[in-house]
Amino acid sequence: MTSEKKSLAGKVAIVTGASSGIGEAIGITLAKAGAKVALAARRVDKLEDVKRRIEEFGGICIQVKTDVAVRSDVKELVRRTETELGPVDIMINNAGAWYYTLVKNLHEDKWDQMIDVNCKGLTNGVGAVIDQMVKRNSGHIVNISSDSGKKGFPGLAVYTGSKFFMEGFSQTLRQEVCKFGIRVTVVQPGSVNVPDMADKHIDPEVKIFEETESGKSLEPADIANAVLYAVTQPDYVGVNEILVQPRDMPF
Repeated sequence: MTSEKKSLAGKVAIVTGASSGIGEAIGITLAKAGAKVALAARRVDKLEDVKRRIEEFGGICIQVKTDVAVRSDVKELVRRTETELGPVDIMINNAGAWYYTLVKNLHEDKWDQMIDVNCKGLTNGVGAVIDQMVKRNSGHIVNISSDSGKKGFPGLAVYTGSKFFMEGFSQTLRQEVCKFGIRVTVVQPGSVNVPDMADKHIDPEVKIFEETESGKSLEPADIANAVLYAVTQPDYVGVNEILVQPRDMPF
């Protein structure tokens, strides 16, 4: 490996939602950079595949079945990580849920799912690591938001609301903990080519804006590279926000 790829040697990172898509890409990218990585998600079979890929290039990782909406699950994730890999330096709150649905059509169970994962999952993740980070005067929390956290889109009202929550929470948390040497970064992806996209289109009334002929969605690796940039800056540098959108699909 080159020195660049070893930029996170000695660091321990947790990545939630690591079984596929953006989380999978982040886990692999951080491991290639030398971090020891705890992969967390509900789908154990998928986690095993990611773990195998990391171990193939000599990376160090563990997998922990985790539902981020369940506080005890996240506490156990952190306990296992600290026991098997060491104190958590980087917490990537990536697990998320989203569905296209108009508010008037009352898909309330899906609303609850998005709120539980996107809001409670965030606070559970931060709550599980913040005490030790404060005590060590060091740490980096990276929250994977969305461009929907900066602007509302039709059909994504609840999802957008959950990401606005993440943005406000992160801004305030950043101000509270910077004096303890802790950084808080929010990454805001635009359209990303991820698995199971068709499963998210549950409301036939929602108009889905497809890519134009000249447009191309981002790949999960693009977001992982943004995360890597943020977590490899000098300690005094706070990369507070990174908005990453397809070139042809800006606001």
